[in-house]
Amino acid sequence: MRGGTLNVHMNAEQRVVNPAIRASVDVYLVGSKIVESLVDLDSEGKPVGVLATAWKSSDDGKVITFTLRENVQWHDGKPFTSADVQYTAMELWKKYLNYGSTLQQNLQSVETPDPHTAVFNYSEPMPLDLLLRALPDLGYIAPKHIYEGTNVLENPANMEPVGTGPFKFVKYERGQYIIAERNPNYWRQGFPHLDRIIWRVLPDKAAAVAALESGALDLSAYTSLALADINRLQGNENFTVSTKGNEGNAVQNTVEFNFRRPELADLRVRKAIVHAIDVDFFVDNMLYGFGKRGQGPVPQSSDFFTPGAPDLKYDVELANKLLDEAGYPRTGSTKQRFKLRLLPAPWGEDVSAFATFTQQSLAEVGIGVDIVQRDAAGFLSDVYKDWNFDIATGRHQYRSDPAVSTTVWYRSGARKGAPWTNQWGWQSSEMDKVIDLAAVELDPAARKQRYAAFVKLANSEIPVWMATDREFISVTNKKLRNDHNTPRWPSSSWYDLWLAKK
Repeated sequence: MRGGTLNVHMNAEQRVVNPAIRASVDVYLVGSKIVESLVDLDSEGKPVGVLATAWKSSDDGKVITFTLRENVQWHDGKPFTSADVQYTAMELWKKYLNYGSTLQQNLQSVETPDPHTAVFNYSEPMPLDLLLRALPDLGYIAPKHIYEGTNVLENPANMEPVGTGPFKFVKYERGQYIIAERNPNYWRQGFPHLDRIIWRVLPDKAAAVAALESGALDLSAYTSLALADINRLQGNENFTVSTKGNEGNAVQNTVEFNFRRPELADLRVRKAIVHAIDVDFFVDNMLYGFGKRGQGPVPQSSDFFTPGAPDLKYDVELANKLLDEAGYPRTGSTKQRFKLRLLPAPWGEDVSAFATFTQQSLAEVGIGVDIVQRDAAGFLSDVYKDWNFDIATGRHQYRSDPAVSTTVWYRSGARKGAPWTNQWGWQSSEMDKVIDLAAVELDPAARKQRYAAFVKLANSEIPVWMATDREFISVTNKKLRNDHNTPRWPSSSWYDLWLAKK
């Protein structure tokens, strides 16, 4: 079981690999092996302690106390203490971590009565189940002694992280690879099993597939290969192709509407657009059956999913009827009602394919669509900062609880330019109230009911449409053992992963 090098596909360069300051599956793929969170999810999807060993909440939900693990060292030999938790929470999560700043907006202070106790004080109730669901993604701890007194956003540790995890950062050779090696002083005795992990940068999907088939790569996670190749590799006896181990990383294809365009501010038009697109056909034929038609912003794989929201199913006759009622008849020789500019996010072939499918589908009901391609920076700027779009296709990632990374797509008041937030020009006091009450509801059953109301309202007003329900796909060499055994395995630490000898 001991020894060996794991070669992992990395499909893009990273500007940050420390998950304490940037929440992203691409960051987790590397950083979660080096930097650890307070809690993670076990094989049943329940919170399990990592750097925290116990937690409790006050009756009013405003004070949450963590007991921290003792005898843990940073990779540079310094001791891990509550001071690191206090610094990370107040200076990184609250100020800079995407989604973390929203989650921790009511965090007022973190007290450190001793080196192994951290007391979080909130101005409003923080449901313990919400915090524990969020921390596997938004609870990574950075070393205070490395960050304090520096420009946090430019600290070299963002690219060369110092952590407490099972693997120590060694080198990042831009355009080629990242290397981490076994931490000999890891607090889990006898772990990790692997000697080394090498993440190989291969943006070319054909080259990545060739590397897998030749044995130069052992793993490609997060649907990083061409869907046609993923489908083909299901028949290769050397690989497991599956969504198992990704249950905690559900993703959805989105259509985002700019309400500043008068046609799109009309609910009848938004409904018509949704009803004009046959998502079932798209999933079966363009996603090779990996997924299903979405039922709202909470995916069907979530514990918070409750059936009963309005079903936005394919119905071309209804789509045409709604457009006629909205006062947009077919005119001229083209019989076109109006034209829209569509910006697809450059996140993957599924997003691009959904943009093309949307273009073709809307042509059938008389809506012309011009697809405008942008790189990542241009897309984020045009959609979320400059509002220079009519509709956009992208992705939403669901992170275990609607309050973590979902409700921000619907609540008003987001800072202009903040990616993956409500920048649509849509505001609903009813929606804001539903979201705010759910965020402070301490009773888990009551929270679930509040989120059922949230989904019903979202599917009724459709400021953004979550069109599909999917999970990431991993392609894994069968020599891996103890792999994909937790709901967010590609984002976990891999401390117990080992390689079978051939």
